[in-house]
Amino acid sequence: MRVAAVDCGTNSVRLLVADVGDDTLTDVERRMEIVRLGEGVDRTGRLSSDALERTFGAMLRYRELIDRHGATATRVVATSATRDADNRDRFTDGVREIFGVAPEVVTGAEEAELSFSGATRGLLRLSPETEVPQGPLPPYLVVDIGGGSTEFVVGSRHAEAAISVDIGCVRLTERHLRDAGDPPSAPALEAVVADIEAALDRVEAEIPIRQAHTLVGLAGSVTTVAGIALGLPEYDSARIHHSRISAAQVHEVTRRLLAMTHGERAALAVMHPGRVDVIGAGALILDRLVRRFAFSQVVVSEHDILDGIAWSMA
Repeated sequence: MRVAAVDCGTNSVRLLVADVGDDTLTDVERRMEIVRLGEGVDRTGRLSSDALERTFGAMLRYRELIDRHGATATRVVATSATRDADNRDRFTDGVREIFGVAPEVVTGAEEAELSFSGATRGLLRLSPETEVPQGPLPPYLVVDIGGGSTEFVVGSRHAEAAISVDIGCVRLTERHLRDAGDPPSAPALEAVVADIEAALDRVEAEIPIRQAHTLVGLAGSVTTVAGIALGLPEYDSARIHHSRISAAQVHEVTRRLLAMTHGERAALAVMHPGRVDVIGAGALILDRLVRRFAFSQVVVSEHDILDGIAWSMA
């Protein structure tokens, strides 16, 4: 079955066209565009006209690819920025006009379940003789650092506990770092850390996060940190996927990013232009998480909610 999955987040809109079987998912086309749909939502509570125009432009290009590849089912999922916006009907109407289906503005719990499914389906491998897990050991803590929110999911074969909290690379940048200097000042960074730690207090209180053996990190902030840690000459998803980045590497890359100017970050070989101004906050979320819960490493996954959406249509 050929399906098309569209994930519209706070920072980017992404497309996966894939052939899905009982136990296989084969990419036909995978695309990502930074559209910053959530620009200003934390402050105004509304999606701006410019942000909607950028998003609809990307979606029109995706519709052409879906038609070209002959996908027979399409599912469009929208997350944090759209949940928070008073005028989300403008977004919903525009998406329906482009794709012929209404977007599903999923809850944080639904988003977490899709992310867990996409990230772990190819990670948990069982020995056919013993059904003993091979590779990184469960339970997993799957962490999806988005633009407006971050999802935390604990589980083994299925999600067992999940929470979504309102810390994300775009939201924290707009709150504290946008006018905080270049590189950002120490007081501004302290304010970001305070927000992250408050969110982690809530996470620890509501899900059994310390039961997890393996931290699995998703989304652009994590994969960019991994690309820098690996010293890649350019962004290479095949080398980043399922790489293992030590806690020391996470701390060092985060320290470097927060000490860089905008121009220095933009010059990094693996840096997508749309992440230059928000990567510091995203890396800091990962850094504080690793420190607080004493993970020795993060397993980096290029498969995430987009893959979970595709699997859900099988």
